[in-house]
Amino acid sequence: MTQDALYISRTNADALIPLDISNEIIQNVPASSAALKMFRQLPNMSVKQKTLPIAASLPKAYFLNGDTAQKKTTNAEWSKLTLTAEEIAVIIPIPEAVLDDASYDIWGALKPQIVEAFGIAIDSAIFFGTDKPDTYPDAIVNAATAAGNVVTVGTGTDIADDIIGENGLMAKVEDSGFRVTGFFADGSMEAKFRSLRDKNNQLLYMPALTSEVPNTLVGRNLIYDETGCVFDNTKALMIAGDFSKAVYSIRQDLTYKVLDQAIIQNTDGTIAYNLAQQDMVALRCVMRIGIQIANPVNRKNKKSKYPFAILKPISD
Repeated sequence: MTQDALYISRTNADALIPLDISNEIIQNVPASSAALKMFRQLPNMSVKQKTLPIAASLPKAYFLNGDTAQKKTTNAEWSKLTLTAEEIAVIIPIPEAVLDDASYDIWGALKPQIVEAFGIAIDSAIFFGTDKPDTYPDAIVNAATAAGNVVTVGTGTDIADDIIGENGLMAKVEDSGFRVTGFFADGSMEAKFRSLRDKNNQLLYMPALTSEVPNTLVGRNLIYDETGCVFDNTKALMIAGDFSKAVYSIRQDLTYKVLDQAIIQNTDGTIAYNLAQQDMVALRCVMRIGIQIANPVNRKNKKSKYPFAILKPISD
């Protein structure tokens, strides 16, 4: 008597990936990413691309000289900013023995790992350009450097002066015609901030005492790279900017596919897992998100520089 070969099919695995779990992960990804915590969220994308108008020139108004003076004309122009939904993906191999263990909360273990992995991928791409899709804007650190919005540690009398002083980080953003709304910093900076005080001995840095109250620096939200995986501290230690000029939109389709007969390769082409031979399945998670940074003209600086600036370490 013969017996058909059995395997964990996609149908068998449906119970592992219910819709409510998918929605929960979509909702939690912005909470794990510093960029998405601070950027402005637009309505979800219904198609691959979304366009936004940004100011390219601004109108002017004039006083009239006399009762019969002619009114002058002016114009205003807009350009398009395009968000393109790009894929972020991760594959998680899982031994079948783990799935068979009913007492093991597989989703409890995987959800935070998936969320964290997506957050790291987003932050690394948008801030430092790591694996950045071509349709995304220039990485913030690179664009700020190109615009000259850079302050090297030690420029001022102390780290506070480097950030809030006349020639500091915030001034670079303000000189471009924008207002600093927040900071993103390497985790090593927290120790430097704890003792910062103003001339009246009042704390400039207020650490978060509960999860509901964020860290603040001179009244602006401050987020650290908690994973230690995003910041390249040879290029930047801190990013300050007008985060309202950075926008994102989610193409609401975090999807899963259970692989059961695939071979998973390392980036060098060597085989990492042969799922069939090793009694494993792999959960492939895919999400699509569009991100853009607006750099509109403004009254203060008609040839607008850039809404972000970086604090750079002293080079060797």
